[in-house]
Amino acid sequence: MNAWSVWPAPAKLNLFLRIVGRREDGYHLLQTVFRLLDWGDDLHVRLRDDERLVGGSGIAEVSPEQDLVLRAAHLLRQHTGCGRGADLRVTKRIPMGGGLGGGSSDAASTLVALNHLWGTGLSVAELAALGLQLGADVPVFVHGRSAWAEGIGERIEPLALPSASYVIVDPGVHVSTQAFFQSPELTRNAPEATISSFLEGHATENAFAPLARAAHARIDDAMRWLGQFGAARLSGTGACVFLETETREDSERIAARCPQPFRAFVADGVDVSPLRTKVDRSSVGA
Repeated sequence: MNAWSVWPAPAKLNLFLRIVGRREDGYHLLQTVFRLLDWGDDLHVRLRDDERLVGGSGIAEVSPEQDLVLRAAHLLRQHTGCGRGADLRVTKRIPMGGGLGGGSSDAASTLVALNHLWGTGLSVAELAALGLQLGADVPVFVHGRSAWAEGIGERIEPLALPSASYVIVDPGVHVSTQAFFQSPELTRNAPEATISSFLEGHATENAFAPLARAAHARIDDAMRWLGQFGAARLSGTGACVFLETETREDSERIAARCPQPFRAFVADGVDVSPLRTKVDRSSVGA
């Protein structure tokens, strides 16, 4: 029996999120910047001597049919014809429904880890295309680089960003992403931003922030509390909010003051994710 190996599944922040249109099939066209973090979940993988896929995300509320870890493993095996099995489990740190990409990142790490361990030989682009079948955010985690994204999130351009630390506050509520996308109050025709305008500080808003604050008092309270220290923002469709600081010490100082019932986390932004670093080192070692 093989030993367990551990694969990072980092969280992300949306440094801005703008809806600029809608496709005929109903999918919204967006612009965003994904900032990958040095903090997140861990995926544990152990190869099996049979063809079974055992375990998954370990989230009680998620059925095996909906479990993105198991779905990613089955998808890779179906696509490649691989007949190998694996034990899979996740150490969860990223809050569910927090807008930090936890489920998508777990799925991406499953694809990347099993592609390496099973020796299925798919390229990063091929893995990202598979990941898009699981969710619009999965490809950015497969590529493993902070990025400018457009379309439904699948058109990705790596983006080098200044060093920064972040305070992330979890209000402890779950938002309905589907309800927000269907809301008549959502701005769907915002003017298109450019990478230059973002880097110059002209694109920092999140189209879902007004909806989230109106629908959930605790998100509004978290934004107000964190806003005492700077420009607090919503990530994704929420519920987590965050603040960028210059140093990790600044983030830790603010996080230490976080009031109940909120939870605060501290993370640094990275241009190359811990998952991509792990794969590159493993490939060199091979």
